[in-house]
Amino acid sequence: MEERRGAVTAAFSSVAAAVFLVTLKLVVGWASGSLGVLSEALHSGLDLAAAAVTFFAVRAAGRPADVDHHYGHGKIESLSALVEIAFLFIACGWIIHEAVSRILSDEVMVEASLWAFFVMAVSIFVDFSRSRVLYRAARKYSSQALEADALHFSTDMLSSSVVIIGLALVWLSEKWLGVPLRYFEYTMLYPLMKMVSASPLRHADSVAALLVSLIIFLTGFRLGRRAVDVLLDRAPARARELVENAVWSVSMVKE
Repeated sequence: MEERRGAVTAAFSSVAAAVFLVTLKLVVGWASGSLGVLSEALHSGLDLAAAAVTFFAVRAAGRPADVDHHYGHGKIESLSALVEIAFLFIACGWIIHEAVSRILSDEVMVEASLWAFFVMAVSIFVDFSRSRVLYRAARKYSSQALEADALHFSTDMLSSSVVIIGLALVWLSEKWLGVPLRYFEYTMLYPLMKMVSASPLRHADSVAALLVSLIIFLTGFRLGRRAVDVLLDRAPARARELVENAVWSVSMVKE
């Protein structure tokens, strides 16, 4: 029971961290108008779903089978994971639509504020910290669920870095390339300065959102496939090979 309590505590800490990041990214993304940060909030929503699935899976792992559930209760978490991933895919489709709309028009302006950079830096720090905690717990308690959770959150640092790069390029465009056109309106430099002010760097935030959406799709597909494998009772990879090797390692076994 002590071992199970430690594994549950590690899983719950991951859920708490995910809730914190979702709230922080939603507030800052909405205030700054950054689609990249908002898409990262939805990505953290996927993290929250994955962390919740792991938490309930770890809790349910010790529950024995009963009269109505001869094989235990573990598949409930797989069903809930599929529902969560379906909702996140719908939200991801909205992000792609909004990002493409922003790229095709210059009506929406993004504020590459200090708060936007701050929240993404916090996200990287939290993901790094909780992945290390989960890895240690996975090794200590021999938990495959915690190990998968740790691997998932390790990849989140990459997507957060992509958003930071996008915001940095937007800031660069505003500070270095955002030349006031009215100062050149009646000069020969006006066409050149207009072209510079319309630099593609202004759309870096939307491009970053598209990249994050791709990461969400790939991660969600991988998690969904794992949930389906559990529901269909698919044998673990290399299971047959491991069994055969174990059998043939016995000296008395013959063909």
